[in-house]
Amino acid sequence: MDATVGRPFRGAGSGSIAVIAAGKAAPAMSMAASRRFGSRIRAGLVIGASPAETPAGFESIVGGHPLPTAASEAAGRKALALAASLTAGETLFVLISGGASALMAVPADGITLDDKRATTQRLLRGGADIHALNTVRKHLSALKGGWLAAASPGTCYTLVVSDVVGDDPSVIASGPTVADASRFQDALDVLARCDGEAVYPPAVVARLRRGAAGADAAVRETPKPGDPRLARTTTTIIGSRRDAMAGAVAAAELLGYAILRMEDPVVGDARTVAVSHLRAALARAAGIGRPACIVSSGETTVHVTGAGKGGRNQEFALAAAGVLAELDASAIVASVGTDGIDGPTDAAGAIADPTTIARAHAAGLSPERHLSDNNAYAFFDALGDLLHTGPTGTNVGDLQVILVA
Repeated sequence: MDATVGRPFRGAGSGSIAVIAAGKAAPAMSMAASRRFGSRIRAGLVIGASPAETPAGFESIVGGHPLPTAASEAAGRKALALAASLTAGETLFVLISGGASALMAVPADGITLDDKRATTQRLLRGGADIHALNTVRKHLSALKGGWLAAASPGTCYTLVVSDVVGDDPSVIASGPTVADASRFQDALDVLARCDGEAVYPPAVVARLRRGAAGADAAVRETPKPGDPRLARTTTTIIGSRRDAMAGAVAAAELLGYAILRMEDPVVGDARTVAVSHLRAALARAAGIGRPACIVSSGETTVHVTGAGKGGRNQEFALAAAGVLAELDASAIVASVGTDGIDGPTDAAGAIADPTTIARAHAAGLSPERHLSDNNAYAFFDALGDLLHTGPTGTNVGDLQVILVA
């Protein structure tokens, strides 16, 4: 397996092609593939998050996100069947973007879709980051962790729009065409860290334990680096969080802002990292001109302990509001999901400024109570400070923009 970042894609041989596009950008990516390869495409499958225009002759399925649905499973099984239908002289062209893990799902033997849904939901509530989440997903799947590419006798080319910090192709969408270095024991370790095995479906725990023990031939490890079934597979990253940052920087420059671009990814618990990140950003921006625009990106997590509604970007903004009030800083902070969807809400994120806390108190809102209840959506909705973009049709993680007067 040859996984590269930024290397130009050089084509797909001269034979016929089957296209599988999965993720939030699947419709747009499939349209580009159709324009590029035209009549060479003998079959196509688009697995997206919402109804959208797709190439003529392609089958289109809308899967579930952030939790897989029956349609996700149907889509995953069709993808496996299409991959297996190729001959050695044909090419499987796979287009992956954010959300594909949930949109395209095939439970491993002995695991039901409900088992996978319950496990994913529990891991998300437990604050698992995408690396931990997908380590478990790959070991509960018949498609992820390299199994999709392993099913194809033909050459497999994969182009990926990354929504994962670090752009590891084996993590993005749980790596359906990429060798997997993680093992069953790693997945068990994730469960142990995220509230313990007892809170997960018994069938899930049993499978992972059998796999870790290595005594059950029916429970196979995912294809590992060097696996000959993946020898004809190439994966290339074609987009990432840095592209979103570049777009934000270009827009800010046109508006006359002095720019500070913070390359280190913003990761960790949203309410904790918001405080440290904002303080560090304002300190680093002290030496540049005004007005200033500070741009960063990444993906935080939320350990859900309350009963409220929100997402990691809204929680980030709520925690940042306290810092802005404390410092009396002439700054505005926005944190948004580049897919236009923050957690289980219709908002992309939220905005906070030095008046946020005072306005909340005047409206009878307790910032501390809303934060502890994971209820940032209700907080910012009452203030009119939610950011609504609608779905963007792609995802490269989260973007933070800080404007300093």
